[in-house]
Amino acid sequence: MECAPSEQRLTITPAGRDAALDLFRQIIELGVDFKLQPEIYRARLQPEQARDLLVSDLPPHPTPILELLKDFTETLLPLCKNEASPRFLGFGDTGDDTAALAGGLLSLFTQQNLINQSFDSPSATFVEVAVLRWLRQLLGFENRPVEQVATVWDVGGIITAGGTMSNTTAMMLAREHKIPGTMQRGVADAAQYSIVVPRGIGHYSVKSALAWIGVGAQAIEVDTTGYRYDLEALARALRSHRGRIMAVVAYAGDSRTQTVDDLRAVHDVVRSSDERIWLHADACWGLICAFSARLRLKINGIESYDSVTVDPHKVMAIPYSLSALLVREPGRLQTISSYSDLIMQESFAFGQVTPFVGTKGWISLKLWMMMRSRGLSGLAMMAEERIEKARRFARLVDLDSRLLRLHEPDLAAVAFMYLPAGTVGNNLDQAGVDRVNEVNRRIHRHILDEGVWHLHQFSIPDDSGVLRRGATLYPLRFMAGNSRTDEADMIGVLEYVTALGCHYER
Repeated sequence: MECAPSEQRLTITPAGRDAALDLFRQIIELGVDFKLQPEIYRARLQPEQARDLLVSDLPPHPTPILELLKDFTETLLPLCKNEASPRFLGFGDTGDDTAALAGGLLSLFTQQNLINQSFDSPSATFVEVAVLRWLRQLLGFENRPVEQVATVWDVGGIITAGGTMSNTTAMMLAREHKIPGTMQRGVADAAQYSIVVPRGIGHYSVKSALAWIGVGAQAIEVDTTGYRYDLEALARALRSHRGRIMAVVAYAGDSRTQTVDDLRAVHDVVRSSDERIWLHADACWGLICAFSARLRLKINGIESYDSVTVDPHKVMAIPYSLSALLVREPGRLQTISSYSDLIMQESFAFGQVTPFVGTKGWISLKLWMMMRSRGLSGLAMMAEERIEKARRFARLVDLDSRLLRLHEPDLAAVAFMYLPAGTVGNNLDQAGVDRVNEVNRRIHRHILDEGVWHLHQFSIPDDSGVLRRGATLYPLRFMAGNSRTDEADMIGVLEYVTALGCHYER
C-alpha cells in the first residue's frame, strides 16, 4: 500500500531527495551560525517561564517540518547555551571541531549499531577498534599487533557515553577483580568492596558507581595537599583498611582544579601495601597531556594503572557525548561480559561488553575523524595552546590584588576568588571565610542570571591554607578550552568579576 503524500514527506525518499537536502542545508547553516554567535544566550528566562513556554500537550494534527524549524529557531534556539561563545569560560569543551561534527552527522545518517559486527556494523566496529588503540597508545598501554586482534577481548577498551559510565564500569572491574564471580553470585559482604578517593575533589561518579553496582557507600576519603593525595595519609588508610579495599582512584586532572596527581608515587604506595588493589586513574581531563611529549611528563605512571577513563568530549572539541574506558590487560573486560541470544556471539560484537547499554551507536566516528584530521602534531598544538592560555589567565589573576588564585594550573583550569576589601592574610577566622564565600557566591549567581559571561563554581577544601586550612571555599573557575577566547576576553571577564565583587561586598 502506498503511503499518503503527507507520510512520504516524513522520511527520506528518492522523490524527496532535493527537499531533504534543502532542509538539511538550512539546519547545518543554522548550526554553524549558532556556534559562531558571540553571545552565550540570546535570551534568558526563569525555569518556570521556560517550562510554561515549552511544555505542552502533543498536538493532535501534523506540523509541517519548516514550521517546526521556524519554531525551533525563534523559540528554542535563543534559550540554548552556546559553549563556543568566546565568553563561555567556565566548563567543558566547545564541540566545534569541524571533522568531529561531520563525524557526528555521518554517524546519524549511517545508523550503525555496534552491538553486533557482521551485519550491524561491518566497518564501524573496526573504526571503534582503531580509536581505542590510538587512545591506548597515547597513554602508554601496550597494543597487540593488528593481526593478533581476533576478538573484542583483545582490544582493551570500550567507548561509552560519558565519564560517569566509564568510571562505573571501572568499579565493576575492580569488584570482579576483588572477588571473582560477584557478577553471578551477588554481593555477600559489602565491606570488602571499599574504594579510596581523595577528599573533597573527586568526581561524583565514582561514589555513585558504588551504589549502582550494589556495594553501597564504601568510599574511604583521604586528605590532600595541593589537591593531590597526601601520600602518608594514603599509606595510613591502606594499612587501617587492609583487606577490604578493592580500588584506589587517582585523578589525572581532578574535576575542580584539574590538578594532576603524582600517579607514579600513588601507584608505588598502593602496590607496596597490597598488590591486588585495583588502580584506576580518572584522566577525563588529563588525556590532554598524552598528545604532547612536553606535557606527557605530567601523567607519567598512568601506563601502570589497571584502568583509565578518558573523555574526548572534554578536551578535544568533540560534541557530546564520548568517553572511553581503557584497561591495561585487555582480557579483564571479559569478567563483566554478558550473554544474550539477541547479541550474536561473534568475535567482534561489542555488545558482549556494554554494561548498561543495549543499542550502541557509532559515536566513535566523531573521534576517528577528529584525530585523523589533526594528526598527532595537531593534537599536541591544541593541548599546548590550551595550557598556555590557562597560564596566561593565571598571570592576569595574579596582577589584581583583589583576586586570589587557589592553585598552580596543571592543565586548562584556574580556580580563583574575589577578595572583599579588608581581607588580609591566609589565616582568616571562619567569619572571614564566610564573607569571602558569600561575595563569590553572589558573583556567580549574578553571572548565571545575566548570562553574558560564564564561569563555573563549586565547593573545594582549602587544603593549602590560602585563606584558612581545612575551610570549604567557593571559588570561580576559568577554563581554557575555548579556541575563540582571547586575551581581551580574559581581561574582560576579570574586570566583570571585580566590578560585581565591589558591588556585592558593600
